[in-house]
Amino acid sequence: MTPVLDAADPAARQAAAAAAEQGRLVVIPTDTVYGIAARLDRPAALAALFEAKARPSGLALPVLVADVDQARTLAPLDERAEALAAAFWPGALTMVLARDRSLTAAIGGDGTSVGIRVPDHPALALLLAETGPLATSSANLSGRPTPGTIDEIHALFADAVALYLDGGPANAGPPSTVVRLTDRTPVLLREGAVSFTEILRALGAAR
Repeated sequence: MTPVLDAADPAARQAAAAAAEQGRLVVIPTDTVYGIAARLDRPAALAALFEAKARPSGLALPVLVADVDQARTLAPLDERAEALAAAFWPGALTMVLARDRSLTAAIGGDGTSVGIRVPDHPALALLLAETGPLATSSANLSGRPTPGTIDEIHALFADAVALYLDGGPANAGPPSTVVRLTDRTPVLLREGAVSFTEILRALGAAR
């Protein structure tokens, strides 16, 4: 049976990092919902993530990072992105940015952009510092609600996932807000925990 371990336990995080390094999927708690994650440099794991969720390849996988420095390895952060990172990271804001040319991971979408977020979750931040950026999608079947407990998620994915980190019941609040910054004008793709008004205000203050 695939193990379920306490996300607050350093040994559990090390086991999760090892599983990810081996090219296997892990389920992780975040500050919004549980996520199913794979390393960006493990192509088979990324393919397995799409398969496990029955997720269309046209839907890009978001990427969680430990901090702004990790984000900068995936995409150039212009003045707007730096301002939003300072205002809302760690937190529930995903920024869709133009990919750095070095990012060739098969995370779906059109291949030109990447959605990046720094989650506000201490245990996850420690894991990300060890693993590096993780492609992470909500731990559900594509288009279905995301279960709120690790037991429900374990029943859903079973042995398709190598290891489950239990962080307790998921936050029942809104998902992350998603804003695209690939053009001159910011585009709201999904409004969640951070209002678009707050985003525009932060961008205005940066001018």
